Amino acid sequence: MPSDDFDELSSLEKLRDILCNISGNEKLANRFRALFYLKSVGEQWKQDQSKADTAVRYISECFHHSNSELLKHEVAYVLGQTGNLTAAPILRDVLEDLNQQVMVRHEAAEALGALDDEGSLQVLLKYFNDPKEVVPIKQTCELAIERIKWANSDKPKNEKIEKSLYSSVDPAPPMPIDAEDADNLQKLKFLLNDQDAPLFDRYRAMFRLRDMDTDEACEALASSFDDPSALLKHEVAYVFGQIGNPIAVPHLSKVIARSSEAPMVRHEAAEALGAIATDDVLPVLKEHLKDPVEVVKESAIVALDMYDYENSNEMEYAEVE
Repeated sequence: MPSDDFDELSSLEKLRDILCNISGNEKLANRFRALFYLKSVGEQWKQDQSKADTAVRYISECFHHSNSELLKHEVAYVLGQTGNLTAAPILRDVLEDLNQQVMVRHEAAEALGALDDEGSLQVLLKYFNDPKEVVPIKQTCELAIERIKWANSDKPKNEKIEKSLYSSVDPAPPMPIDAEDADNLQKLKFLLNDQDAPLFDRYRAMFRLRDMDTDEACEALASSFDDPSALLKHEVAYVFGQIGNPIAVPHLSKVIARSSEAPMVRHEAAEALGAIATDDVLPVLKEHLKDPVEVVKESAIVALDMYDYENSNEMEYAEVE
């Protein structure tokens, strides 16, 4: 939660200026921290809709004030995580903006799914059914459509889903704990890797494995790093960052080192390493500070900031310097 100093509109404006780098000399890490402060206000729409909407509007200005693919994709992610439907039309515009990078448009589609917004189904179906659209966008739209349908059905009430340790709104809910094979690790691993299964079901297996929180479950998750779907692999890397189990470090280090791997996967591997923050991730991240792929290089910068935070005495990550 932000301190009282951030309750005034002028403070939100200052955070917007940092996020959008109005001065022209803001460090990328500080821009990320400003974003997460604004997120904490934007998600309080039940308490103060007007202030939350202001935060959402300020966050969205970054789409027009930044060339950073990494930052804009994180902005889209954050807007979805706020649960604030004021963000929905903004995200729909980003998805439809073909001048935006694929990773940014993908995150906008995923965020629409996180908002459980039935009003976004039409635009999601448009790009899911577009034969000219790239695979990561089509697959993200597929997941978002299925999540929205699930969220607006009776299933959330009827399925017994274990309360997660993680606060994120995920692209798919974990498999219900009362479902057949919900605790059968080998069958969950098989479903995760089954390329003929619906992607939504594969994701449900993924998040069930995450919530099992064991070394064996982590190894099962890592088995999917050879899947042809960049989207699925990037989500597995993200999940490893949430779990924080050092057993994932060798797997993530291999993924980030693959020059032929999709940037969206390598970037997520970098950030996961920063979140795990063991000593052996430091040389890996430093090695990619000069990565030829911009989004990977920027991810290494942000990941090193996360590493410093995880190994510091700071109470909150979003403390702006």
